[in-house]
Amino acid sequence: MTQLKLRILFDEAMIGPGKAELLARIAETGSISAAGRKMGMSYKRAWLLVEGMNAAFVAPLVRGARGGAGGGGGALTAEGQEVLSLYRAIVARARAAAEPDLSRLEAMLRPGAGDISDGK
Repeated sequence: MTQLKLRILFDEAMIGPGKAELLARIAETGSISAAGRKMGMSYKRAWLLVEGMNAAFVAPLVRGARGGAGGGGGALTAEGQEVLSLYRAIVARARAAAEPDLSRLEAMLRPGAGDISDGK
């Protein structure tokens, strides 16, 4: 299956498939650490990504509480839900616009060609 992955680069910020997935999993689990675990990332890495996103946008995308006796938690703010929704809409529109060219590229691949990346 052909995939299209988009990374949107701003001057000093970025959102791409990984951060979008983290936001979606926080919304799904209600926990930053559980979202990170589902993605195979450490608690610290998940928190660093959330802190970076919160700092990059005018309003925080995730409201969270560090663990403790009752455990921590996390939830998307209205802005976080909107950023995730906008990112998904951009990806869907890009996918639709690129579909004819992606199909042509895919048809040009040798059967079973697998990964054509440069190894990076």
